[in-house]
Amino acid sequence: MLEEALAAVAAAGGTAVVQAAGTDAWGALRQRVARLFGRADGGRERAELDRTAELLATAGPTEAELVRESQETSWRGRFEVLLESLDAGEREQVAAELRRLAAGEPGPGPADDTTVSGNTFRGPTAFQIGDGNRQDNHFGSGA
Repeated sequence: MLEEALAAVAAAGGTAVVQAAGTDAWGALRQRVARLFGRADGGRERAELDRTAELLATAGPTEAELVRESQETSWRGRFEVLLESLDAGEREQVAAELRRLAAGEPGPGPADDTTVSGNTFRGPTAFQIGDGNRQDNHFGSGA
């Protein structure tokens, strides 16, 4: 049985997965979550993440909240099982990463966690990654 603080981290991780599905943050989050499970079977987790995104994207208005709650609970359980399977040092590393995911912080490591590619923007959109950047956006015909 996980201590209360770790159970809360697992719940926050589940919420982060559901909130990121279908957003620009999904690719990086998906990669980071799969990496957490990489010790066991990251490929299986990527498939489950894709299934979660699909379920959330195809849920009708009347079932959307139920699907969100179900997926949050499912990911919470996965994170709890993962945390329980680790030794104390690994458990703290994974818990720290789950905290960063839940807070929307970028992951550790190379720029692959902040790379944006394959996005489609429809309508006026501004997107910026990193610190100290300047971005000037002009939307419209320019006439």
